[in-house]
Amino acid sequence: MLLGPTSARCLALLSRFVAPRVDIMQLPRMIRGSRLTRDILQCRPLPLTVCPTAASAIRRSSSAAALAADQVKQAEATYKIVDRAADFAEKQARRPDFDHSGTPIEVTKQPNPNWQYGGGARDYDASWKHREVDPYAPNRPMISNYKLLVSGIAPRPIGFISTVSADGRTKNLAPFSYFQVVDHDPPTFVVGFSSRPGREKDTYRNLQDTGECVINTVSESMMEAVNATSLDPPHGVSEWAISGLHEVPATTVRPGRVHESVLSVEGKVVDAKELGRGKPGMSAAGVVLIQATRFWVREDATNDEASHIALDKLRPVAQLGGMSYGRITSTFELPRKRWADEKASSALLSSLESDKSET
Repeated sequence: MLLGPTSARCLALLSRFVAPRVDIMQLPRMIRGSRLTRDILQCRPLPLTVCPTAASAIRRSSSAAALAADQVKQAEATYKIVDRAADFAEKQARRPDFDHSGTPIEVTKQPNPNWQYGGGARDYDASWKHREVDPYAPNRPMISNYKLLVSGIAPRPIGFISTVSADGRTKNLAPFSYFQVVDHDPPTFVVGFSSRPGREKDTYRNLQDTGECVINTVSESMMEAVNATSLDPPHGVSEWAISGLHEVPATTVRPGRVHESVLSVEGKVVDAKELGRGKPGMSAAGVVLIQATRFWVREDATNDEASHIALDKLRPVAQLGGMSYGRITSTFELPRKRWADEKASSALLSSLESDKSET
């Protein structure tokens, strides 16, 4: 029996609901002459009573979908990573204005210029006590781990990532603080994606589907626009439009780069790993390794060799805990030293080397 395109689509749809052991393309022959055959060939609505297997499968599918939706709602009820900050405007009004003067970044002496090998930390107190925390304790909510880590692992750089959906119709732009450069040869970056209610983040999905992105740096002057892209708009709404930032073409990947960013990195996915299965109603977490294919650096922010970026041009913003961000107004320098050079002037290093040779 030959099937036209419409009938073939009907059979393909029906194949989702029949037992796996049934060859769907043999179904018309098996039920030739029946009302079901005629309805399939004419693509008419099929009464569920005609096919008990299909009816049962549809009911199971519907029940599973309802259960999944309920699990997502339950997950959302306990997933409170985003602080609502109802009184933020009132607090903001009492704070001093942001300094836009462009004051040069101060370079101070190191914290303890007189430090010697073996000197430890300047403010060490032997009476300090630490609390042991089991991140998997039955009565410990996930949000407590989140708040502890983002306030303790700080500051964190912000990776502002541009991606495009597999069909090329939807552009995505989003900030991530579970982000870092992990090597320079080859230039490689890592991005972490947290478990969340419902499906995974669009950026994570796009990276898996297309393997391409642009990583953009975040400077003080663009912070509000960057933060706006973390909204949860309806599917299809562009974060580019929400932010008002300007998209310019990349060379080796489809996603565009942010013109306002001092540094943009075109990149392609070299590996992706799922970090276990998500809990009911939650997506799975994951990490993605991205290898750079192109750098774009603002001309007035770099040197002739494009080997350095001026800090007073970059003006980077760092993610801290909760809603807090940090800026750089002061730095200090601390050179790395070599054992061979230092042991001659340090009695401690010399004795450590002697003790090692004796054992």
